[in-house]
Amino acid sequence: MYSSAAWADRLHSCDALNGLVSWSTLKTKLKTAVTPGGTPANGGFGFNMWATIVANDGTVCAVAYSGNRYTDQWLESRVISAQKAYTANGLSLSSNTQPSGKVGVPLSTANLYAAVQPGGSLYGLQFANPVDPGDAYDKGRKPADPYTFGTPNDTMVGDVVGGTNVFGGGLALYASGAKVGGIGVSGDTSCTDHFVAWKLRNLLGLDKMGAIGASGVTASGDNARPDNIVFDIPATSPTNTQGNVGVSAGGFGHPSCVFQPGNPSQLPAVTH
Repeated sequence: MYSSAAWADRLHSCDALNGLVSWSTLKTKLKTAVTPGGTPANGGFGFNMWATIVANDGTVCAVAYSGNRYTDQWLESRVISAQKAYTANGLSLSSNTQPSGKVGVPLSTANLYAAVQPGGSLYGLQFANPVDPGDAYDKGRKPADPYTFGTPNDTMVGDVVGGTNVFGGGLALYASGAKVGGIGVSGDTSCTDHFVAWKLRNLLGLDKMGAIGASGVTASGDNARPDNIVFDIPATSPTNTQGNVGVSAGGFGHPSCVFQPGNPSQLPAVTH
């Protein structure tokens, strides 16, 4: 196992992640995370899912799906999963990266929803870093071969797809307290996407945040789950300045979804 300092020297590509998780492991663990049952329940429609892993520099390292073929999941969710992974990786930090010397901050895409609404502190973020259509849909300026989707030869692998996603399903990946990349899951409701992504990260053993695990942007007070989804936008809450979205009590909340999942505080705790 590498020390945090050693990881910092290796995180320029997929090399570090390839030593931690293989494509076959990603696919197997995704199938497990999607399977109904267990506590807390995933909720949602019970659909199959896409999952994408990106390296610390945003490069796509692996893409997989839980169904038997690429058409068993929402096809649009393939690129959305990459967008989520890129966002969570790009907006999360490792320890000792701030001038103050404080621990870093893990940020899930679910934490962004309220802040990017009109009147929110991050309004407009969702329009930044748009997905590169050439890397997402083409290869060598030719339409990508759909039969490679979700395989080790997926045409997104090796490229930086980019994008900014602002609802549940994207999480940063940590090993020995250092950020090593991001994971994105898509294919159901955004709440269910978050629950499946969280379980998948835990199954992959890439939630080892160390000291960073005690710091997050949410006001949930759950230091064991610092980048967890927070349902603090009640249906009866006052609207924001534009009059169309309920107010998040802590500023980083996420709305509830149809077929709401179980209690997020029952999701596996990260490793400190």
